[in-house]
Amino acid sequence: MPDSHAQASDPSGAPAPAGPGGAGAGEASAPRRRPVQLLFEPQAAEPESERFFDLESIDDPAELLRRSTELALAFRAAAERATDFQAVAAAQLADTRRFDALSDSEIAERADWTPDYAAKMIEYGRGLLLPRRHDG
Repeated sequence: MPDSHAQASDPSGAPAPAGPGGAGAGEASAPRRRPVQLLFEPQAAEPESERFFDLESIDDPAELLRRSTELALAFRAAAERATDFQAVAAAQLADTRRFDALSDSEIAERADWTPDYAAKMIEYGRGLLLPRRHDG
């Protein structure tokens, strides 16, 4: 069975100097190896051309209109839903029952809105929250 405490050696076979603390202090320090030098630059990945839901690959104008309209409606619905969530969040942040309630201007600053728009969104959000309070 090989000796697990054998002293390390350098590439020439000569024993490596003991680490700090002498030979009996534990493991001997192995010589540091430098990484292999690259002889060439790795190829950069070719950037893919920008694609938008593969619309640019549709040749039939009727199919292009159908698919792009479908996407536009989906994005519009997503934007409306996201706006509702913004309003609910604004109303919750402005709730005076919270110890850390924010003012209209603080909410406006966080959402990149004008203070007037923030006030309208807070009111809209409160309207969205009303049915939840009566249900639960």
